Amino acid sequence: MTVVLEPAPDLAGRPPSMVERMTLIMDAFGGSKSRLLLEEIVERSGLPRSTAHRILEQLIRLHWVEHDRVGYRLGRRIHEWGAREHAHSDLRAAASPWLHDLALRTDLVVHLAVLSGPEIEYLDKIGGRRVMAVASRVGGRAPAHSTSLGKAILAWLPPEQVDRFYADGFPPSVGGAPSSVLELHQELARVRHAGGVARERDECVTGVACVGAAVRGPAGPVGAISLVGSSDMRLDRLVPLVRDTAQRIARDMFGERC
Repeated sequence: MTVVLEPAPDLAGRPPSMVERMTLIMDAFGGSKSRLLLEEIVERSGLPRSTAHRILEQLIRLHWVEHDRVGYRLGRRIHEWGAREHAHSDLRAAASPWLHDLALRTDLVVHLAVLSGPEIEYLDKIGGRRVMAVASRVGGRAPAHSTSLGKAILAWLPPEQVDRFYADGFPPSVGGAPSSVLELHQELARVRHAGGVARERDECVTGVACVGAAVRGPAGPVGAISLVGSSDMRLDRLVPLVRDTAQRIARDMFGERC
């Protein structure tokens, strides 16, 4: 005899995961109305009222949704996320021609990255046939304190902001990377003394050396670029190329204000 198992009555026809249910709630805000009543969210999402209300309470605590006497609306976190992505798009667009030019002139891998707390996030990676030899990827992350990209950005931030990034402890270091917040501040002082150019050799990845410089706007650094090669390459000749390219990107983004 064949036994057919039917889904439990309270789960049949419903999204099986919390992520899917949250997505239905967020999708409910698409349309002309900026604020919705709970009943409207229930109708648009197709979720039971109690489930929708419970998930909305969690989204409110995390600032994805706000609630007042008029109803529910998307919260500040979603707007901050959108603004950040817009800024990243502007940076990528301004940097793209200069990164390609730098890669062609040096025959090295070029990175574009932004700071995300104590890490950097790669926005672009260019380098033709050499790209596969460098173990980074667009969207990937690396410790800021052990990369030329990260140090180039951190050097132009207020010291107290850098301290906050490491309030819960300093990450493990390899090679010659800074191993404490004090050593990091000393390294950042050297970066500033060098005109904003940061260097890295066998710090983040063994066998790799980098030279990086921040793209700086009127309000501070918005990202950084770097040239990447083998750890035995001479870095001095790359310094003016990286510094000048970062300045050109900044001028394209901000004009003379940078």
